Amino acid sequence: MTTEGPPIRRLADWDAAALRDRADEYGTPLYVLDQQRVRENVAALRAAFHDEEISYAVKANTVRATLETVAETGLSAECASAGELQRAADAGFDRVRYTAVNPPAGDLDHVVELAADPSREDLDLVITVGAADAFEALARRGYDGPLAIRVNPGVGAGHHAKVTTGDAPKFGVPYDRVSELASEIVDRGFDLVGLHAHAGSGIHDEADLAAHRELVSRMGDLARELGHGLDFLNVGGGLGVPYRPEEEPLDLDSVAEATREAAGELDVRLGIEPGRYVVADAGVLLTTVNTVKPTPETTVVGVDAGMTTLLRPAMYDAYHEIQTLAPDAGERDPITAMIAGPICETADVLGRDRELPRPERGDVLAIGNAGAYGYEMASNYNSRPRPAVVSIGGGEPRLAVERETLSDLTRLEVEQ
Repeated sequence: MTTEGPPIRRLADWDAAALRDRADEYGTPLYVLDQQRVRENVAALRAAFHDEEISYAVKANTVRATLETVAETGLSAECASAGELQRAADAGFDRVRYTAVNPPAGDLDHVVELAADPSREDLDLVITVGAADAFEALARRGYDGPLAIRVNPGVGAGHHAKVTTGDAPKFGVPYDRVSELASEIVDRGFDLVGLHAHAGSGIHDEADLAAHRELVSRMGDLARELGHGLDFLNVGGGLGVPYRPEEEPLDLDSVAEATREAAGELDVRLGIEPGRYVVADAGVLLTTVNTVKPTPETTVVGVDAGMTTLLRPAMYDAYHEIQTLAPDAGERDPITAMIAGPICETADVLGRDRELPRPERGDVLAIGNAGAYGYEMASNYNSRPRPAVVSIGGGEPRLAVERETLSDLTRLEVEQ
């Protein structure tokens, strides 16, 4: 597998003319996903974490074309819902873990049925439980396959409080109760094969990395303490990428070595589960300028993408680089602008105080690092159809997800 490509793909690295062609052909808003960049990111992870099992955190991007690309690289899949598990299995993953949080009954029913499906006998499935209740619910359903325990190690990290999981009570069995649950699982004849923990999402700065190392250290101690014949210790993902142009990418080799050192000597295989790192810089969002409105505070540049297309800025105050694709951009005077969407919410802003060549109606803007949690978090709020997705980097560009229509919005409604 090739490892060519820069450590991170900046927005300026994309071919502006090719992106304009995609916008002309498919319209906007439009996600463009580059499968070759996905392969490069997986190769970089493999080069650094050469002895560890790498699982793809499916929730970062479940577009079928991307799932198939990741499956072809040989990574396993980490799934947070029955829907993600079904998508991963259908896309060709042969090793999957179902690590749900407070799984609904319907999800458990579907997962247990999938585990027992004779047509899926080649599917290596492990279910991870984050509470004793979840274990009991599986036992009542007759599940007798391998189990892992999600641990709450009391250490969290991430780019925002809303995605810091390792110390949040919602996630995992409290650290000091894991041994008791492990013993019960084994005593009742179940196959306990692993432990799992996850600090959070978007781990990038030194404070986050220090917290990650502390989590790994605690989990290494726990794995040695249990001694229940475990097969693996998964210490989560969350590896961040630089969203701002001035930020440097992670030194993957250093992160991998620090992870191994923090885990210590183990009789089990160490594993990680990156999602964002695999797909973030493999995607851009294209959007068209609808209005340009000077105001006393700023120039508001209205575009056809908004918080229903890319939620991260409204949800997490996240920064995404924005550039114009106008061919004559270099001839225009720069202005400072707010890039705002069409949703009736003050929060519907994709970027504030951004310097752009003076925008004009009809310009296409590109929004970078949109491959992770972009299309995945799109919604129909304000009855807005979700965008289309185009896949490139594997032959000719092809439509991966059709654009929703207004009739799609009411297709499931029942007339009274």
